[in-house]
Amino acid sequence: VLKAGLIGCGNRGTGAAHNFLEAGPNLQIVALADVLPDRLADSKKKLKENKNNEVPDENCFVGFDAYEKLLALDIDIVLIATPPHFRPIHFEAAVQARKHVFMEKPVAVDPQGAVSIMGTAKKAEGLGLSVVAGTQRRHKRNYVETYKKIAGGMIGELTGGNVYWNGGKLWHKDPNPNWNEMEYMIRDWVNWIWLSGDHIVEQHVHNLDVANWFFGAHPVKALGFGSRHHRVTGDQFDNFSVDFVFEDGKHLHSMCRQFNGCDGGVYERLQGQNGSTNAEDIINGLDGSTLWEYPYELDEEGKRKGFLSAYVQEHVDLVNAITTDTPINEGENVATSTMVAIMGRISAYTGKETTWDEMMNTDLKLAPKVYAMGDVDVVKEVPVPGEAWKPKA
Repeated sequence: VLKAGLIGCGNRGTGAAHNFLEAGPNLQIVALADVLPDRLADSKKKLKENKNNEVPDENCFVGFDAYEKLLALDIDIVLIATPPHFRPIHFEAAVQARKHVFMEKPVAVDPQGAVSIMGTAKKAEGLGLSVVAGTQRRHKRNYVETYKKIAGGMIGELTGGNVYWNGGKLWHKDPNPNWNEMEYMIRDWVNWIWLSGDHIVEQHVHNLDVANWFFGAHPVKALGFGSRHHRVTGDQFDNFSVDFVFEDGKHLHSMCRQFNGCDGGVYERLQGQNGSTNAEDIINGLDGSTLWEYPYELDEEGKRKGFLSAYVQEHVDLVNAITTDTPINEGENVATSTMVAIMGRISAYTGKETTWDEMMNTDLKLAPKVYAMGDVDVVKEVPVPGEAWKPKA
């Protein structure tokens, strides 16, 4: 039996726990940790009702130090699904405790956090630990097969591309007089820069990660813009457009948006010397003809059969790596993609070209001085392009 503990019991964390239990036999969730007792209680209840997985009360921990108590238990795997701000802290502690890790994307909100993840991933590799990230597309069968065709040279060298996550509003929480500022921000985390990294980092990192994967490299500079039109809480933008440039001069255009009532789409388009691909399941020639298409299985009516959800496949791959003693480590890849997204965000916030070297060497860190329920000493102003942007350390 592989025993796992969940750090971060919100909707995504609870979902990840369910996905883990669906990844094979002899898997258990034996511990929970969160800063909000109601979130933990809800997750515990759903695990029992939906998966018949009972977590003992003595293995349920609440508070900013709850993760330390969880890591002290006899567990094999840690599922990290807290707001992204906390992931470098929790990942480092998990590896220090010699635990295998699944962590949701993105893995940081600031450059120092991304650098921390890179360093911890190296430590995990040295310890023979497996690390899987929530970059689902790297675990989807159609994306993997398309990648193999592109890497094999079907359309020659990639020359550029476009990546998009243009969708509607996510969610927000209105302030509640019963909540202090820290509790409110954590409950509304997806709208605050210091907790989520803004949606170019928190959500669009998926598409940027696909580009890094297929190009086999990451951009080294960015020039972008963005703004805020509809967001009703927090301090983030709700749209970004960024021109990323690779070291060899190739360009990647990135676009993402979160507001309702507009046409949108979530996809990638990568251009090669002899054709293009959507990175998911189709490769076209320069004339638009189909060179290759993923061979989906069809049912009796000719409709596509689905394959295992990528949310579950991530955990299948992690479990297989552990049980066969063939470690996999996605820590550095997801940290690199997170840093690319941060680079684009900071360029849009400042209106200035931002470089990879600057990101790797800056002391920028978005964090309160103390993690405690009460007032939060971070800057809460919406960035204004063209003006200096550097929140207090």
